[in-house]
Amino acid sequence: MVSANLLKELNNQINEELYSQYIYEAMAADLWDRNLKGMAHWMWIQAHEEQAHATIFYNYIINRRLKVELEAIQKPPKTWESPLKIFVEAHEHELHITARINLLMDLATIEKDNATIKMLEWFVEEQVEEEANTDEVSKNLELVGNEGRGLLMLDREMAARAFAAPVNPYYTPFFAVAGATTVP
Repeated sequence: MVSANLLKELNNQINEELYSQYIYEAMAADLWDRNLKGMAHWMWIQAHEEQAHATIFYNYIINRRLKVELEAIQKPPKTWESPLKIFVEAHEHELHITARINLLMDLATIEKDNATIKMLEWFVEEQVEEEANTDEVSKNLELVGNEGRGLLMLDREMAARAFAAPVNPYYTPFFAVAGATTVP
């Protein structure tokens, strides 16, 4: 049984993940405006991974026959000082999300909610990857600075990123969870 407190925090996590999508889309737009299309693409992929994460929490709550409660999503910034600042902030944001996942894991552990613990284990591993990815880009940008050739080489490299749907039992479109046979 999911406690009221844990359910509240799971619902809050949907909001956190949707804000992650929103801020990463804002970062992608800023990078696009700078003509760094590969970095914009990388960040756009990141945004849609975050939307997938929100879907996992959403579907988990639905599957437990609990109430999803969506809140307003905070408005993200529009611009950043530099590509380096964008990726440093993205890394800091991932550290924040890791802290949120740890909070959820702590609550589920205290409440001996094994199903929620099992669901969260995927996120614990995912956050290691998320932190490593944003840290790597930040460090690469520190190395190349604002030097044109290095920045363009990194931009081209980052354009190769592809979206991979999460391998998670709760990542299915809602219509599949609800038993529908066609996409709405």
